[in-house]
Formats: sequence, structure tokens, C-alpha cells
Amino acid sequence: MSSSRVSKTAYRPARLALAMACALPVTVLAQEATTTASTPATLDAVQVTAQRRVENIQDVPVSITTLDAETLGVLGSGGTDIRFLSGRVPSLNIESSYGRAFPRFYIRGLGNTDFDLNASQPVSLIYDDVVLENPLLKGFPVFDIAGVEVLRGPQGTLFGRNTPAGVVKFDSVRPSQDFEGYGKLAYGSDNMWNFEGAVGGALTERWSARVSALYQRRDDTVRNTLAGAPNDGFEGYDESAARVQFLYEGDGFEGLFNLHRRDLNGTARLFRANIVEPGSNRFRPGFDRETVSLDGVNFSDLETWGGSARLRWDFGRYSLYSITGYETLESLNRGDIDGGYGAVFLPDSGPGLIPFASESADGIPEHKQISQEVRLESNLDGPFDWQAGAFWFREDLTVDSFNYDSLSPGNPQTGHAVQEQRNTAWALFASGEYAATDKLKLRGGLRYTQDKKDFSASVLQAVPFGTPVGGPFFENTDVDDISWDASAVYEFNDDVNVYGRVAKGFRAPSIQGRLAFGGISVADSEEVISYEVGVKADLWDRRGRIGFNLFRYDVDGQQLIAVGGATNQAILLNADKSIGQGAELDLQAWLTDTLLVTWGTSYNDTEIDDPNLAVAICGGGCTITDPTTVINGQTFALVDGNSLPQAPKWIHNLTARWGVPVGDDAEFYVYTDWAYRGQVNFFLYESPEFRGRSTLEGGLRVGTNWNQGNYDLAVFGRNITDSTRIVGGIDFNNLTGFVNEPRTWGVEFTAKF
Repeated sequence: MSSSRVSKTAYRPARLALAMACALPVTVLAQEATTTASTPATLDAVQVTAQRRVENIQDVPVSITTLDAETLGVLGSGGTDIRFLSGRVPSLNIESSYGRAFPRFYIRGLGNTDFDLNASQPVSLIYDDVVLENPLLKGFPVFDIAGVEVLRGPQGTLFGRNTPAGVVKFDSVRPSQDFEGYGKLAYGSDNMWNFEGAVGGALTERWSARVSALYQRRDDTVRNTLAGAPNDGFEGYDESAARVQFLYEGDGFEGLFNLHRRDLNGTARLFRANIVEPGSNRFRPGFDRETVSLDGVNFSDLETWGGSARLRWDFGRYSLYSITGYETLESLNRGDIDGGYGAVFLPDSGPGLIPFASESADGIPEHKQISQEVRLESNLDGPFDWQAGAFWFREDLTVDSFNYDSLSPGNPQTGHAVQEQRNTAWALFASGEYAATDKLKLRGGLRYTQDKKDFSASVLQAVPFGTPVGGPFFENTDVDDISWDASAVYEFNDDVNVYGRVAKGFRAPSIQGRLAFGGISVADSEEVISYEVGVKADLWDRRGRIGFNLFRYDVDGQQLIAVGGATNQAILLNADKSIGQGAELDLQAWLTDTLLVTWGTSYNDTEIDDPNLAVAICGGGCTITDPTTVINGQTFALVDGNSLPQAPKWIHNLTARWGVPVGDDAEFYVYTDWAYRGQVNFFLYESPEFRGRSTLEGGLRVGTNWNQGNYDLAVFGRNITDSTRIVGGIDFNNLTGFVNEPRTWGVEFTAKF
């Protein structure tokens, strides 16, 4: 694609699930409850660190949803990767064209559909206080996690990198002096095994440690029907991860040290040629999700490891923090991009029209990320408290891109391009909170950021009909920016807080070198101004809790990616402006002393506002509904007024947990969860074939626990209606798409000690 400037049929949703969704307008979170035989069930207070301090979620002037350890365990019970969080909180969408390796996050419609391994995202992922910048790092498995916080809207004052859309923050369970741990083992359909566990305790009076591990595997679920193909089956995986932590607790000093590693061996995203019915977004007749016919090689290998040191000195009225992080990775992901076999100019090809064969791989052979933050925080008795610090970031990476000939024996390599980038950034920041009255608190912050990228790209082996051997070609960017936020929280009464917030976010420029199919493209920095008002309240004597907000944001120079098209290019560009507005609702409630229900909903109305923005259209079979223009003999779509890609207007999620005592020390329970996501555009232009249908996926867990909850045995199902949807596409060759995860059933046993 280029860009330029110019003057099996899806299962219908269960009626019961829809009725519950309509009746209980909230968020996915099974809160721990305070209850005894003689007192009604109530919700515990939720503590968050959204402002880098421990606070009650009701007092924080930010739209936040939290997920606790129990909820995370239920949602991840089928062995799925981090994408299981998609749609499980308001305004959060996660998708991938790489499978388990490369999640792309979207909050309030702001994200990045770029598939390049050098892509930046406007949603920052913070894992144990360390920012994970490369998209391959962001897929680290979710295990032994104390909780997840999803912060919506710009968070550019207190968090380190590229947060104009928001932050997803993970906190691992910390070591302690108490000996404790757990083990969880699940077995399910398609020979799925899922194990995770942790053990920790005191080493000395000052030192403690915790070791956590995860192992997941599943057999191939899709059979390759092409005789003599390099792969017999697809969509199996074998993944392991581990984390070791050491905690030192001294007099006025604390040090928490972390080492972690991930290894993934599995299938790259499985592309399927011509699965879309022309003129619609439904499957072609005869579609079978369990079979494909591919002549390309398919695999996904990823290895990551890293470490961090989080230090805190307590000086009484002041605390000093140091956070040092190191991450590195190595990867190679190879797939059959045309989604079929052969080509139209050969005697045999298919399924459907295959204009030409395409098989490629992308990998990172060298990578390192180093980050350092120093922060001073006040602990004063007066009405004013503050924190200030400095942040430094450095990332060096090399990206290899390969092309192969699927039509020749052995699928030989036919092209090789390489990108190298060095990114250095530093920032100074300060934030303060002032209690103007007993009921009114004011907050504000500033952050100055300087960001520099040095980029080079070369073609080492020419692609047939593509770019010849050449290079290196150089690009660089060097920008600075000031982000800020200002907010107020007013305590209306003991149970109700209202707040308002305005914030400016910033994302540094991006560079991409798709030399095998074009050239280097650069997107300038983008800036976001966000406005938000909301209310947070405890209800019915703390039997319920609600959070509701309205928001609007304006993006100047939003970074977008025009991917695919007839020439299979990926071009970075900036839209003059993008606009988003909507509402978000979180609710948790004990409807009875044995039934806890949560509901989350979000409405996001996004729009590209740029009358002159034109992108090349698809290369095969789609129906363009945008106005078009011809530039140098090529047809372009004018995308002004379109919604942002992968930005659903509606997201709903529901959980319900019902439990009853059995005997003196046991419980029988039923837990169900449902997530709905509205329609989305896969690309910048609009086409019915590349507009994903709405999705509704549900989970069910039935089990019993005993010995004060230390033992649990349950059967579970994920995607229990076996809903099948096209969740992404490739538009340069034919009507190629990929689908969601299949239904999974299993049994799981957990023991805590």
C-alpha cells in the first residue's frame, strides 16, 4: 500500500446472556468480600497505585478498572495468552496478527495496527514498575499476579513511555516472610495442559524470596490438507515462563530484585485465503475452521528475559525510589501470507483465487532495553504532598525481514532486509497534590521529555519484483515535548466522590523501513488533549460500587499505519486530527449474600478528521465504500470521517459468581463471564469485507473449594458457545483473514499452602 496527500457460521448469543447484559449496565472484577454468617456481604476497598502511591480507587481522579488474582485465574484458565483481557474492562481491545507473540493494545479506540517489529503503541504496558516498549515484550504471560490496573486516558506525567491512550499495569505477587505458595494444574481439550505455581518465604530475617513458573501447551487444532506441505497442522503451542524475586527489608531501606524469562515455540498467525464472502463480512459457504491448505512454512519462536531492581529509601518525611530495568529478546516468526497454495498462473492453486504466492518472516536477532527512574516522594503532614524525578530510556534493536519462494522445493529464501534503530529518551517530571479543603483535593503534574531515534535500513538480498540490493538508508528524529495533567476530586459525602481531569499526552515519532516492499516512512509525534468528568460511589452500605465517567479527546497529528494494499506496503503517516468521545461504566454488586455480579460498559465514538488523507485500497476482491481518487494511476480511498481501526463503539462485560456453603468447610460455586465487542474496521478505509462483526464470548466455571478455600477443583469452558469470527485480515492479495480462538473445555485443580 502507499499513501499520499491530495487538494463455520457464528453462534448466536445466548438470550440469557444478553438479558443479563441489558439488565445490569459494568466491569469484570470479582472483588474479595467481607462476609460472615451473621453479617451481609460487602465489598472490600480497592487499593491502586495509579498515581505511584497506594490509594483507594475511589479517591483517584482517573478512569480505572482493576482485575484481581481470582478473576485473572478464571479468564486465563484455558491457556490463552494476554489477549484474554480484551473486552474484559471498558474501552480495552487487544488483537494480534502474530498470534501469541505480539499483542496490540487499544484504549478508547487509540492504538496502532502496525505489524512491524519496530512499531510503537500509544498504550503503555508497565510490568512491575518497568515499561515494556517493544510489542514482543508486551505479551509476557499473566501468572502469579496480584492485580492488573487499566488506566484510561493520557498518563504522561508519572509513567515513562508513550502513554497518550493509557496504561495497563501489572504487579506480581511480592515475596514475604511467610512461607506460602500455590500450584495449579489444568487439562483440557486438544490435549491442553496448563500449569502455574509459586513458592516463597523467608531466607533470613531480612531476606525473602519467591519463585513463580508457568507452562502451557496445546496440540495443533487445525489440519493442513495439502499433501507434502511443510506443516501438517497449526495453532499448537508450547510456552514456559518463570520469575524469581528477592526482597530485602532493612531499617529504612527496601530492595526488590526480579529476574524473569519467557520461551515460546508455536504457530504464527494462521492466515486463510478467501474466507470472506464478497460484499459482506461473513464466512464463505463451506468454511471449516479446522482445516486449511497452505504451502508455506509456519512457526513462531520467541525468547525474552530481563531483570529489575526496585529500591526504596525511607527518610521519614521523604522517600527516595530507584527503578532499574533491563529487557532483551530474540524472535523469528514465519508464515504463509497468501493463506493458500500455488498461484493463479500455475495449473493448481487455492483455495479460491491466489494471484501470487507470498511467504515471509520477521525476527529480532538483537535487542536490549535499559531504563532507569529516580523519584523523590514527600510524606508530609500538611495539605500538600509532591513527587518529582528523572527517567532515562535506551533501546537498541535489529529487525530482520525475509521472503521465501513457496512454489519451489524447500521454500528457499528470496529476499532479506534489515532495520537497525537506537532510541534514547530522557524526562524530568513533577506532580503535586493539595488538599484545598477537607472535601476538595487538587492535583497536577508536568513532564518534559526528549526523544531521539537513529535509524538505518538495508536490502541485503533483493526481493523478486521488489527493491534491489542497496543501503544503508538513514533516518533520524529528535523531538522534545511537555506533557501535563490537572484534576480535582470533591467528596460529595462519605460514599460519593466526583472528579474532573484534563491531561495532555505525547507519543514520540516513529520510523519504519519496509524496504522489501517500498521504502522508509516516518510519522511525526502525536499529541492528545483529553477531558474527563466522573463519579465514583459506594452503594447500599458497601454492597455495591460504581464508577461512571464521560470523556472527550482530540489528537493532533495522530500516527496511523496504512498497511497492505496491492503492493503490500506499510506506510506510516499522520492524520491532521482524530476525535474521540464517549462514556465508561464500572459496577460491582452483591445482589444477594451469595451472588456477586460485575458489569462494565463503554461507548467510544472515534473519527478521523482529515479531508486530504488518502490511502491505497485493497489489492484483491474488497468493496470500497469510501470516496476514491486516482493519483498517478493508482486508486486511493479518502478516509476522512472514518472511525479509527480496531475501535469498537461498544464494549460490554459481565461476570456473575454464585456460591453456597457445603458442610462446615466447603463451598460449591458457579462462575460465568461474558464479553461483547462491537464491529470494528480492520483498516483505515471502509470495506464490508474488512469490517469485523460484533463478537460475544462467554466462559463458565463450576467447582468446589474446601479447607478454607485452599483447595479448589473445577471444570471450565472458554468461548463456550464456540463463537467463530474473523478478527483481522490481509488485504494485498485476496480476501484473507484470521479467526478467534476455538472453544476449550477442561478440568483444573488448585492447591494453596
